[in-house]
Amino acid sequence: MSEAIMPIKGYIEYKRREFCRDVKCPVQLTLENQQQGSESYEKIRQICKTNCRYTTYQFHHWLMDNGYLIFRPDKK
Repeated sequence: MSEAIMPIKGYIEYKRREFCRDVKCPVQLTLENQQQGSESYEKIRQICKTNCRYTTYQFHHWLMDNGYLIFRPDKK
């Protein structure tokens, strides 16, 4: 069973696809022109899931450059 993630006072969480919108990913821009849940939307969304145009390295550095912190609970 997963634990609920508690927000940290004074911080905001990363919003889904914020990176994609900020870097103006062409796949994201196309996705936004589709009706959510439609066949074409899901087909385009699959590109993001399996063949993203950006690397983890690029995303990670974007997070740091934009002041995001990456952390997890201590499992002791």
